[in-house]
Amino acid sequence: MQREAAEIREEWLGRALSTLPADRTAAEAAISGLYRLIGLDPPRFHWVPSPVAALTTVPPGMPSWPAEHIGRAPGWTLPPRFSASMRQLCLDLDARIHPSVSGLIRQEVRDPLSRSSGSSLLMALRAAHDVEYHATNTWYQTQCVSWVAHYDAVRRAAGAVFTSEQLRRLDLWAAVARSCGWWWPRQTVCVISERPVTVRTEVWGDNGEVRLHSADGPAIRYPDGWDVHAWHGTRVPSWVFTDPSVLRIDREVNVEVRRCAIERIGWGSYIGQAGLRLVASAPDPGNPGSELRLYDLRRETRVLLAINGSVERDGVRRQYGLTVPASFDDPVAAAGWTYGLSADQYSLLVRRT
Repeated sequence: MQREAAEIREEWLGRALSTLPADRTAAEAAISGLYRLIGLDPPRFHWVPSPVAALTTVPPGMPSWPAEHIGRAPGWTLPPRFSASMRQLCLDLDARIHPSVSGLIRQEVRDPLSRSSGSSLLMALRAAHDVEYHATNTWYQTQCVSWVAHYDAVRRAAGAVFTSEQLRRLDLWAAVARSCGWWWPRQTVCVISERPVTVRTEVWGDNGEVRLHSADGPAIRYPDGWDVHAWHGTRVPSWVFTDPSVLRIDREVNVEVRRCAIERIGWGSYIGQAGLRLVASAPDPGNPGSELRLYDLRRETRVLLAINGSVERDGVRRQYGLTVPASFDDPVAAAGWTYGLSADQYSLLVRRT
């Protein structure tokens, strides 16, 4: 069962990250079915090329509102009803599943897919809103394939038996997840986004979790050209790839963006281009054969240049920098500080990670 569950997880991950054009006929039919489930007639459909277009363009005959207020806007009353319908379906399905089976499938399928979605497609939505979107977060979680995949795996891998009515409701949600991108329902019109045309990810978790990452361009791009850049799961501005100069890096106020830009050009290159002064160097007792190098970085801050104690997925040991207080003159003491250890305690490590 575990192997089959993993295969179903990968199947749904592929659907979630699909770059194929939306199947508009299937999407509209399934969403119409979901409208009927909550007692409404099917809406008319307004297709857009990207999430940002969905939040910035107005369907004919509809009032406009800023993207950051979409969760509180007039007419934004249907998502809670759809989410409530989804939660009731989950309760009905859970009543027919043994808890031990549900726990295993959650571990193998639902949780990894939820993390992958949060580190990929939901990142693009956050970029589209360009603000925190707490009011609409529940609706986007409702659209996440993780819960659909969970019950699909319970049915196919564990042999759970659902009623025909339960399967009909589940199949409607599954059909939407398979056929289009994000959607925003209103009383008489439903806005649906096309899928991206490019999605670049890397594997970073134990159960095949992925996150957005591209070293040479946008990590996700939509048909209208709207895109998002990401470096190992962190959203960054495009200059990190087009102009990662020392000057741009030093002016950047966001610590994570600055770190990603430095990693993009390499810590060694950054230190050389910035002309950082070497304070001291020493063999790394936690990583035999490697060296710790301590540099002045900026006022009251130094950077410790080290090499990973473990090999990355691509077989390479990464060089990385850690900022430490300027009071450190000893690279070994600085390395110990990053682990909450003294220099003597760090020196006794067999190998750090």
